[in-house]
Amino acid sequence: MNHKGTILDVRTPEEFMGGHVANSINIPLNEIVERTEEIKTLKQPITLCCASGGRSGQATAYLKGLGIDCENGGSWLDVNFEINSK
Repeated sequence: MNHKGTILDVRTPEEFMGGHVANSINIPLNEIVERTEEIKTLKQPITLCCASGGRSGQATAYLKGLGIDCENGGSWLDVNFEINSK
């Protein structure tokens, strides 16, 4: 997992407020399409995460289809562990 880019959390704002990866950005899955231009300006590669990896997987597939350098990091807890164990 490459952490030189941006961590994008696609959970709801309520879920995000309950805990998230430090310095991550919250754009809920239901806003990904309308905020695509904003996402294109984020530092790439983008690692997407959510609660379990399902929503971030959907967002990753969509963004990769647009040529955005991104990967599905799965659960935000796993991404958080990867970053903090380096």
